[in-house]
Formats: sequence, C-alpha cells, structure tokens
Amino acid sequence: MAVALSTLVEEADRYLSSGKIQDYCPNGLQVEGRPQVMRIVSGVTASQALLDAAVEAGADLVLVHHGYFWKGENPCVVGMKQRRLKTLLKHDISLLAYHLPLDLHPEVGNNVQLARQLDITVEGPLDPDNPRVVGLVGSLVEPVTARDFARRVQEALGREPLLIEGQEMIRRVGWCTGGGQGYIDQAIAAGADLYISGEASEQTFHSARENGVSFIAAGHHATERYGVQALGDYLARRFAVEHIFIDCPNPI
Repeated sequence: MAVALSTLVEEADRYLSSGKIQDYCPNGLQVEGRPQVMRIVSGVTASQALLDAAVEAGADLVLVHHGYFWKGENPCVVGMKQRRLKTLLKHDISLLAYHLPLDLHPEVGNNVQLARQLDITVEGPLDPDNPRVVGLVGSLVEPVTARDFARRVQEALGREPLLIEGQEMIRRVGWCTGGGQGYIDQAIAAGADLYISGEASEQTFHSARENGVSFIAAGHHATERYGVQALGDYLARRFAVEHIFIDCPNPI
C-alpha cells in the first residue's frame, strides 16, 4: 500500500511537533523524491553507506536522525555532499530528518527509547527549568554496581562502553544520548549517581571524579539507534507501509 509523501511528512511533523522546536538544522523533508511512499528505510545518519543500502533495498524514503544542512556548514554542493544528494536525486528517494524533535519526543524519542533498552524508569527532564537540555533523569528498580550497569549497557547496545567509576551503587540515573556529555553538571545537580551519554570530553572525566558520580560514554551512534527505529515503526503502522531499519556501524 502506498501513501502520499506529503501526507506522511505532515503526520511526522505533527507527531514530533517539529515546527515548535528550535534546532541547528531544518527538520522534516530535506530532499523531495517520488510522490508516493511504499517503503521506508531508516538509519541514524544519512551517510553514503546508508543511502547505498537504501537504493539496494528499493526505498522510497530515507528516514534519519542526522540529516543535512547544519548551521555553519559550507553550503556549496561539492564533494561528499554532492555525492550524497546525487544518490538521492538520481534514484528519486526522499530524505526525512529529525534532530532535536527525535531526541525530545516522550514516546519515540532517543532518550526515552534508550531508557527502555536499559530498564530505567523515566521520572522527568534532566533540567526542568531549561527546555533546551534534552536529557532525562530516572531510577532503577533495584540498585546495581557501576560495573554491573556498564555490563548491562554493553549487552543492550552491543559495544563496550567507557566507564568512569564514582558512586559504587547506582540508584538514580541521568542521561542524554549522542553528544550530550556537557549535561553532566545538570545530572549532578539532579542527584544522579550515574550519568550516561554517547560521547565524552576531556573535562567529563574531571567532573565525574571530583563530584563523585559515575559516568558512561556508550557511543553517539549506539545510543541514538532506537528513536529513528521507533518513529519508522510508528509511520509504518499508521500508513500500512513497509519499514526497514539499516544499521551502518559507527564506533564513535
């Protein structure tokens, strides 16, 4: 069964409230392809590897978290950008991308979906007074050691995380997927025993150690695989179209 591209995009925009969220890139339809959609291919980033796989899979639309046209980037369509756009345009494939709206969403958002993977009970935003902080805070059903929780992360995400041990027992957790390591201070203020992000910065080590909290960097790509899958599944159910998630591994 096919759905009009315009109808699918309108529903995705509505569902994610993308028009209400300030971001570093345009959210929604970034490249327009054929007017009907029967097969969605989703992935974390609209890399050349994902586009090539989408062509091979017969996709009408590629759905991603990391799309194109970021603020501050070179606007010229040359090199890597030219090759990526040429692939989409040559094969008449649309590109639909959502960045912060897909981090923030209470049902399919990256942060909520990561909590489900790690059995964390969501309690609320990491910083209720600052809506631009997209992380969350929550708790575990039973306290575990930092090392045991790191093993849980490895089993769930399929990669060994970086662990900085602070608190031995973990009860309260703060987290923000992707490049959210800078929110460790908000996690400390929220009383977290552990803060999880995708990436780590040099100063993250000192913040964790000197404040006595544990920290896990589980990978930018690895922590943001689940929101786009959930959104793709939602759209597939909503419009009775096919959805395929393709993971293009990234060690970062």
